[in-house]
This record gives sequence, C-alpha cells and structure tokens, in this order.
Amino acid sequence: MPADVQACRVAIAGASSLLGKELKQLLEEESFPATEVRLLDEDIAVGTLTEAGGEPLLIQAVDEESFDRVRFAFFAGSPAFAVRHWEAAERAGATVIDLSGGLAHVPCARHWIPALDAILPRPPAAQTPSPSVARLVLAPSTPAIVACSLAGALSGLAVERLAIIFFQPVSERGAAGIEELESQTVKLLSFQPIAQEVFDAQVAFNLLDRYGQASSERLSDVRSRMAREVSSYLAGRVAVPALQVIQAPVFYSYAFAAYAQLGAPPDPGELRRALEAAGVQVVAMPEDAPSNVSVAGESQVVLGPMERDPNVEQGYWFWGAADNMRLAAANAIRIAEKLLAS
Repeated sequence: MPADVQACRVAIAGASSLLGKELKQLLEEESFPATEVRLLDEDIAVGTLTEAGGEPLLIQAVDEESFDRVRFAFFAGSPAFAVRHWEAAERAGATVIDLSGGLAHVPCARHWIPALDAILPRPPAAQTPSPSVARLVLAPSTPAIVACSLAGALSGLAVERLAIIFFQPVSERGAAGIEELESQTVKLLSFQPIAQEVFDAQVAFNLLDRYGQASSERLSDVRSRMAREVSSYLAGRVAVPALQVIQAPVFYSYAFAAYAQLGAPPDPGELRRALEAAGVQVVAMPEDAPSNVSVAGESQVVLGPMERDPNVEQGYWFWGAADNMRLAAANAIRIAEKLLAS
C-alpha cells in the first residue's frame, strides 16, 4: 500500500455473504486505510452482530444515508441486491466495485484485474473512462481471474489452443450450499434420505455438469458468467480460452485442469517467468501440486508443474487451484488501492 494513500470510508453491501465476510477480513488483514467500514445487507441479515477492527458492529439495512461520504462500495451479495442498490451508491459519489456479477449489463462498466495491467494493458481509448463510468468497476469472479491470467501469460508463447475445466466448490452457492453438502455426506454414510433443496441433486460423493430441474441455480449460468467476464476483459487482446465448469463435492476453492496446445515446445524458464508476471504462483515439484486444501488463504492462483500430453506432441496440461473467496476479494481490494493511488 503506497504511503501517501489517504484514508477513506468503505461500505460492504452483502456483508453477511461468504464473499462479504472474506472481504471484510482481508481489508483488516491488509490494513486498508479505511476510517470506517459500513456493513450493509438484505433485511434477513439486518441486526446481525459482527465486528470490524476489533469493535462490535451491526449489519444495517440500506437506506438513503448508507452511502453518504463512502469512497468505495463493494457489492459482494446477490446480483439482485447489487442491481437494486448500486445506483444509490453512485449517486452518493461512491465508486462501486461489483463482485456479484449483477452489474455486467451496465453500459461501459469495465472488468479489471490489476495484477494483469503490466502484461495486458488496456487499449488507449479505454484507459481514461468518463467520471461516471470510472465509478463502476466490475471485479471478475475467481475462475475468470484464473482464465485471464493463464491466457495472458501464455499469449507470448505461441499458444494455439487453451481450454480450462473448473471444479466448482459448493461455497459458491453460499452457506446453504455448504450445509447441504455436509448434510448429504452425513446422511449418505448412514443410509438416510438426503436433502436437495439447493442443488436438487446429489452433490456429495458426486460430480455434476448440471443441477436438478428444481434448483434455483444453473451451472450453465455460472459458465455463462465466466465466459462473459473473460471475453469482456480480454476484449480481443489475446485469444479467449474454452471454458467448462463441473460441480465438485468440495467445500472451498476451485481446482482446475488447463490444456494448452503450443506452436513450439516452451522453454521452462520462460514459461515460469510469464506465469509469474501474470501473478501466478508456480510450484516446482510434482509432490507440491496445489489442491483445494493447500490454497486456502492464498491470494494468488497456484499452478503445478507442466506435463506434456502423451498423445499430442505440443499439448501440455496444467493442474492448479485458487481460493474462490480470497482471490476474488483480494482482486477487488487491489482495484480500490489502484484507484486511491491514481
């Protein structure tokens, strides 16, 4: 954090969500210069007692004064909640940083991954947005950050094809998703009927490419958001990777398998430097390969050693993982820090 950055007021809208809690914790851990953190949420969470900076704090409802003198309003709850309230934050003069995915429809809003600024600079026409556009920034989801980081890193290595399969944790469906996986696991082990309210399917001990018809969520919507965020951010600067998402029976963190077909065998040192320049942590030994468990609390994408495909001469596989809450929250905070320093 630059020493000359001034302190400011911050609001977290959707503070009771898993992402909102992660964002609040990370703001404190990184000593973000906030003189005040306002915790806002839907009516069902209003009055919940929490703490910020070691002081007790209540989650509040959104009203006309919620965003007064707020410099940054992070929207980390449901997409619908962001749609209802982001304009109030903007009218109050706050810069809106949307992590929910609900504001992708707003014209001229831009996706931003600060860690990639050096390797994927924005086109000149997009570097100086108008004041109104500058007050709305879209912070991409964790799989979009992973996909853009790999696409950017490999763009200088004659990549001909890039495809990534993401294994999604149930925490992407919030606390209800975590509780349902836990309940299903226990009941299946004791041969009892399982609840399927969130996924309308058995997620425990199972992999899914779609949820049941009665589920209010759709994996196809998750995939569509990934694709939209990646194509919007890359914006023709590098080739867009193919993406797929599978629901996995894990609580936290995305794992992913990436396949890259290159025009020539990559130099290992050059490949490592390219990945590290994109903010990707590369482990050297196969036994240190990342997992859902090992990346908990990491603010970076973690990638294992490259392995050549046995059938395709210039085909290479990568295995990696990323903390779904921490990486998204860290990227949003980097956006705020960049704006404060500019």
